[in-house]
Amino acid sequence: MAFLQWRRFNFFDKEAVKNPATDQVFDLLKDVNVSACTSGRGQLVVGDFEGNLYFINRQMELTTFRAYEIRVTHLTQLKQHNLLISIGEDEQGINPLIKVWNLDKMERGSPTCTRLTRAIPGNKPTPVSAFAVHDNLNFMAVGFENGVVLLFKGDVTRERHSKSRNVFEGTKRVTGLVFKTMGKDVILYVVTDNSLHTVNITAKDALVKLDDAGASPGCIVMTDASLDNQLVVGRPDAVYFYQPDGRGPCLAFEGIKLQLHWFRGYLIVVGKESKAMPRAPVLGPHGMEMNTVTVYDIQNKFIAYSTPYPEVIDVMCESGSIFIFTGDRKLYQLQEKDTQSKLEMLFKKNNYSLAISLAKSQQLDQDGLIDIFTQYGDHLYGKGDHDGAIDQYIKTIGKLEASYVIRKFLDAQRIHNLTKYLQALHKSQIATEEHTTLLLNCYTKLKDVSKLDEFIMTKNREVDFDVETAINVCRQSGYCKHALALAEKHEKHEHYLKIQLEDIKDYQKALAYIGKLEFEPAESNLKQYGKILMSQVPNETTDLLKRLCTDYRPNDKPLIDQVNLDGGIGKIQKAQAEEFIHIFVNNSGKLTEFLEHMIEVQPASSNLVYNTLLELYLHDMVHEKVISARVERERKTLELLKNPDANYDIDQALILCQMNNFKAGILYLYEKAHLYQQILRYHMEHNEYVHVIESCKKFGQQDPQLWVQALSYFACKEENCKSQLMETLTHIDKKNLLPPLMVIQILAHNSTATLSVVKDYIVRRLQMENDQIAEDERLIKQYKEDTEKKRIKIEDLKTSAKVFQASKCNICSHALELPSVHFLCEPHSFHQHCFESYSENDMECPVCAPENRKIMDIIRAQEQTRDFHEFFHNQLERAPDGFSVVADYFGRGVFNKVTLITDQTGKGASNTSAYR
Repeated sequence: MAFLQWRRFNFFDKEAVKNPATDQVFDLLKDVNVSACTSGRGQLVVGDFEGNLYFINRQMELTTFRAYEIRVTHLTQLKQHNLLISIGEDEQGINPLIKVWNLDKMERGSPTCTRLTRAIPGNKPTPVSAFAVHDNLNFMAVGFENGVVLLFKGDVTRERHSKSRNVFEGTKRVTGLVFKTMGKDVILYVVTDNSLHTVNITAKDALVKLDDAGASPGCIVMTDASLDNQLVVGRPDAVYFYQPDGRGPCLAFEGIKLQLHWFRGYLIVVGKESKAMPRAPVLGPHGMEMNTVTVYDIQNKFIAYSTPYPEVIDVMCESGSIFIFTGDRKLYQLQEKDTQSKLEMLFKKNNYSLAISLAKSQQLDQDGLIDIFTQYGDHLYGKGDHDGAIDQYIKTIGKLEASYVIRKFLDAQRIHNLTKYLQALHKSQIATEEHTTLLLNCYTKLKDVSKLDEFIMTKNREVDFDVETAINVCRQSGYCKHALALAEKHEKHEHYLKIQLEDIKDYQKALAYIGKLEFEPAESNLKQYGKILMSQVPNETTDLLKRLCTDYRPNDKPLIDQVNLDGGIGKIQKAQAEEFIHIFVNNSGKLTEFLEHMIEVQPASSNLVYNTLLELYLHDMVHEKVISARVERERKTLELLKNPDANYDIDQALILCQMNNFKAGILYLYEKAHLYQQILRYHMEHNEYVHVIESCKKFGQQDPQLWVQALSYFACKEENCKSQLMETLTHIDKKNLLPPLMVIQILAHNSTATLSVVKDYIVRRLQMENDQIAEDERLIKQYKEDTEKKRIKIEDLKTSAKVFQASKCNICSHALELPSVHFLCEPHSFHQHCFESYSENDMECPVCAPENRKIMDIIRAQEQTRDFHEFFHNQLERAPDGFSVVADYFGRGVFNKVTLITDQTGKGASNTSAYR
């Protein structure tokens, strides 16, 4: 690219250097015949043809000393070390000397010279035309006008540790030498008037020719690391860049180049412009020819500065500035403008592309770049270049508020550009739900199905949007298949089923999808969508419910998994059947099938399952018109009721049977609940005389009062039921359930019950009572006689001596031996040691003690309850709440019927006393 096509800017401020002491233009070198210049380590160094060296520090203070007797020809200031290396002459003739000056060590006001070496290639003295020193201080190369390059290897600061050798011999003058380090190799560029070579001085001086063209002295320079340390060679037609392996790009900067320099990424060219037509040279104020100093920004392709100067002697870069030493012995300083000033200049010219490139090369922070992108985008938007504007706005994502951009393109109706921005927003992972909604709406507005597919259906791509939002937008826009694919891919089960059931209405696929889910989502979704599935695909839904409520396993999961293969037992997952009864609201047949399956595979199902199934059986039975089918329904219902594993609620089952008038079920449940009174009452209500008698016979043993109720029932009937009355009376008489008087009172209400009905009963009862009276009189007489005998015996024991004739112990049955113990009760006799071992009380006979204790307990109980009747009535009359008193006595069991069974023989009565 020709430099004339590059934009020109003035990014440097020019000023003449002034002497701070006098505030006048710096002119301390006005009489110096300059021969060489260099810079570094904070100072400018100038050598003259009289052999003097001049040092100018940052405060523009000048110091000088005489380095050579005749002249100074070359100078180099090392960047890493405070060493100045010079070449000059101390004697007349061709006798160049290399001197190394240690600027940190001063002797008598002058730097110390640490090395003095003659620079002669072989035996032929030749003027030095170029030289270079490696920063590691181990290599120094000197080029001569006869084309020879002499390399000094070793410590540059010490002559005795250094060896020299010729590394290059050419036919033309050596015009430039530059060192470059590449890994372990040290490369030396050798430039002559007509060629360019490289010498690998660490690999046996391997020589490589890079170009057949050379360069004039001063027209070579090495770039910095930003351009990979390339060698720059200036020729009249262009500027060429070289690497050790060959020539690289070139820039067609036409014109005669006098000098090349490098400063902070800028290439400084001092030269003369060549024109097609020759003309007289332009002269300065003192009749000197004018040279143009041009500063090129190689990376960003623009000219940062260009101004003519009178006969530029040298350009030195130091302390962040460019110093230009001109033929009128004046020193000019170029100070680079700050980045913001440069950018403002570019903004004024609307040169935003260059501003961005410049900002990046100047390492401007991210916020500064974003501001440039925003301004550039606004500029392009204002010009109507919406495509270019959106490209710039995309670069601001993450910093610039997205709504700023979105609003612009919504107002401009630029859907395509807005879509592109929203896509970039999602790729940056900072899009919100609203952005996703807007992007999908853009796709649907544009009807760009391919883009929509690419956005939401591309596999193996990181999801950069809110999935639920995308599903909702696609669904609302009518792209149900896309919404469905998204829901399935991202396992949004609820959305998938809603789309299948409400939009696509593919109930089979919806049910199949649920069957592939894990247990918990399958259960919850069946609860939610079970009704609609049951109404559309009842058979498949019922089958899935059976699996879910027994031992659920997803359809796509193998029956035998790794747990089974390892010998373990897999976890059984099953839902509660009663939680799904509601989905069968309009399909009782399938509900019956489902519940029958559940009680078959899980007999211990909940009572709600059994209650519901019983209700279904009864409902079907009542509404069944065919007799045979109805009988079968009754059989199944009763079979369910009689099933010992059936876990139904008896009360609810009884209510259901009563509501549906299922007689067999009612009677079975009454019997199961031991409600014998209700069974009897049921038959009475239906006037089933035979069943009344049968019920009394069947359950009379458990509840004798059934016969009494039956008697009252038959007594109230005016029909002829003499046989039933007779049978009832027989059982009442046999079990002595009612007094005869009450029987007569009950039968008195029946006009058909004549005396002949009760004649036999009354005669039999009177006879029994007469027999009882006779027996009681006999017992009274007997008890009186026994009592009298006991009294006589007691008196006899008190007044007469008792002869004990027992020969055996009543405990061990062995012959009695003294000492022995005798009791008056039988009499009973014991060994003393037997008595002491077995007796609980020394005053009681061990044989008679249990019977005596029973009698004493009865006596005490009678004494305790003797005044109970009066006490109870007295407390009842005084209590404010009589019912609570009665309840308290009932709670303590006071009114429980006590039957005292006595020994009719009266044995033991004579043993109430024992004497020792």
